[in-house]
Amino acid sequence: QVQLVESGGGLVQPGGSLRLSCAAAGFTLDYHAIGWFRQAPGKEREGVSCSESSAGRTYYADSVKGRFTISRDIAKNMVYLQMNNLKPEDTGVYYCAGRQRLIGSSCSLVGGWYGFWGQGTQVTVSS
Repeated sequence: QVQLVESGGGLVQPGGSLRLSCAAAGFTLDYHAIGWFRQAPGKEREGVSCSESSAGRTYYADSVKGRFTISRDIAKNMVYLQMNNLKPEDTGVYYCAGRQRLIGSSCSLVGGWYGFWGQGTQVTVSS
């Protein structure tokens, strides 16, 4: 059974850091593109970052460039989102999503491109 499970969210002060984890099960992680998304109350879901594969390209929304880093640990079947210098506007529920990647294809910051999702983890940035 294909499954993604996020963890690592919490309450952090502005300027602080968090590392979100996305545990993958039931599929070969390196054959799948993985994206991180977030949704704040009353706002539409926003693509934050995505990774083609462990050796492939990564992409970031302009709002998080230079502060967030996506990475994978294939041995552990994990994808991480390191978030530094957090701001109140980073608050939201963060989701990871996956899609099997064809040779030569990339990843996407558009949620509808992905085939399966995790349940989300709450991140709150507040003093």
